[in-house]
Amino acid sequence: MSIELADVIVTSPGRNFVTLKITTSDGVVGWGDATLNGRELAVASYLGDHVASMLIGRDEDRIEDTWQYLYRGPYWRRGPVTMAAIAAVDMALWDIKAKKAGVPLYQLLGGASRSGIRAYAHASGTDYQALANAITGYQELGFTAVRVQTGVPGLGQVYGVSASGPGVRYDYEPAKRAADGSAATAPTEESWDTAGYLAHMPGVFERIREDFGTGLRILHDGHHRMSPIEAARFAKDIEPYKLFWLEDCTPGEDQTALRLVRQHSTTPLAIGEVFNSVYDYQTLITERLIDYVRSAVTHTGGITAMRKLLDFAAIYGIRSGIHGPTDISPIGMAAALHLDLAIHNFGIQEYMPHNEQTLEVFQTSFTFDDGFLHPGEQPGLGVELDEDAAAAFEYTKAYLPVNRLTDGTVHDW
Repeated sequence: MSIELADVIVTSPGRNFVTLKITTSDGVVGWGDATLNGRELAVASYLGDHVASMLIGRDEDRIEDTWQYLYRGPYWRRGPVTMAAIAAVDMALWDIKAKKAGVPLYQLLGGASRSGIRAYAHASGTDYQALANAITGYQELGFTAVRVQTGVPGLGQVYGVSASGPGVRYDYEPAKRAADGSAATAPTEESWDTAGYLAHMPGVFERIREDFGTGLRILHDGHHRMSPIEAARFAKDIEPYKLFWLEDCTPGEDQTALRLVRQHSTTPLAIGEVFNSVYDYQTLITERLIDYVRSAVTHTGGITAMRKLLDFAAIYGIRSGIHGPTDISPIGMAAALHLDLAIHNFGIQEYMPHNEQTLEVFQTSFTFDDGFLHPGEQPGLGVELDEDAAAAFEYTKAYLPVNRLTDGTVHDW
């Protein structure tokens, strides 16, 4: 057997996805997720114009060798476009291998280490009451952990906060199209005020603890918006509220910035959704500057690379918190769940349910029940793409927003 076809499928059932379909010479199909929100066509081109032809005729069972071939061979290494493309190939080959073996993928990764995968939901609101209503709704669904984001007084739309009002479903799409639903021509721009945020959020956490007690696991995402000293002060200010983690408190490029945060606070730290290789974590892991690895399987070279990263983290007592928003397709989500179930150092899994249109295109076998996920027992990844359904949703360009400080300076989001 060998790889006979490699096809790239771009579809937009409410948001844009890039999928790789690999077909072997005897008809086994594997699926991989290559979605890079706001830059989808760059990855589609990388796969279609450069990678697909390299795969034809290769032994589909040589997953490690193919990974190294795609990573080391082209000379230009790393970066989100390259690593998302490699991830798609890697997922598809693992999907094929598990289907040929007739077992769910986690069985090839060492079998289950737990019966279910604790998930956290996204609770947000433009004010505290809307946020509290959302938290209550998620608790009623069985969630024991929620990421909380809220509006900041004096600002308009804040990244990560749904403006649709209270409710149990977080349905926020940060990548914006034009107002009439057509292709966007440029990103929207949002205002940001770090001082206002730093003054506002500790009081929000205090009210959550008063209203919901100490049993609720609270997570919060800083979206890279603080300087190291601001992040250190914030992490110390919120210590009394015992967060499960503070995520992305500073821009991820400078790994050493988290030394300052660690020196001043015991608030657990998570980072990595913008990272795409183990080298982005080297200082963070070896110096124990973080507690949770936040990378997505889709953006970090696939199952092969992510397993190695998490094994490296385990040596230092650092756990997983794999990125899982709805701009990761159900294929990428399934890949995360199989890893979650198998690894020893699992921490928690981000979970945003995909919309009905997306689930028309991607048929899934993973389940959610009373706060816990499971990848299912279907052979392979457990997700199949309906190509006819995918063809009905044409790609529509969308951009993530740009943030500006109140003085007009472009800022991290």
